[in-house]
Amino acid sequence: MELRGTAVIITGASRGLGAALAEELGRAGAPLVRVSRDHEALGSVVERIRAEGGEAHAVVADVSEADSASRVAGTSGGLVGPAEVVIHNAGTLGPVPLAPLADTTDADFEQALATNLLGPFRLTRALVGSMALRGRGTVVLVSSDAATVPYAGWGAYGVSKAALEHLGRIWNAELSATGVSFLTVDPGEMDTRMHREAVPDADPSTLTRPEQAAARVVALLREAA
Repeated sequence: MELRGTAVIITGASRGLGAALAEELGRAGAPLVRVSRDHEALGSVVERIRAEGGEAHAVVADVSEADSASRVAGTSGGLVGPAEVVIHNAGTLGPVPLAPLADTTDADFEQALATNLLGPFRLTRALVGSMALRGRGTVVLVSSDAATVPYAGWGAYGVSKAALEHLGRIWNAELSATGVSFLTVDPGEMDTRMHREAVPDADPSTLTRPEQAAARVVALLREAA
């Protein structure tokens, strides 16, 4: 895939892997729409990308909210044109320290599903019709080994990521003939704030840097077509 000139939407793009992906894709010449709840952090990354000659825009939105998908899709189209790539990176662990399922409230479980599953579903649904009409598009779902390994304490997160991966398989089955493809990626354990909150005693030297994971994801995108 030629990334220069390819319009990309990245959710959860204010820090960690999302910010690293934005900077990597910005250097590759992709016009970017970065989505996050954190307006201040979004702005600082946008400034860095623009300082390096890239095109980046910030859209403040919470993907867990039902009305965010249509707003993000519409705003993005006005800023960079029809999206050709969307990267669903926004995610939540739920309350930390992590709790067993028996101690997980309905509200916490529902919030994990709303952010990690319903958000990607809604935004994908808002974008795939246009992608299919143009005969091309790539949707990247950022997952975790918690989708396949039943880690104690990671219940709501693991369930939501398992469902996200199957959601991608079904989208692929339904849209494979249209030129729209779905990639599920597990970036591994990264040195991010989310990981520090989940595993506070982890040795950072054993963890992947977000920049390293971002480079691998972008390499996959280049091969996607």
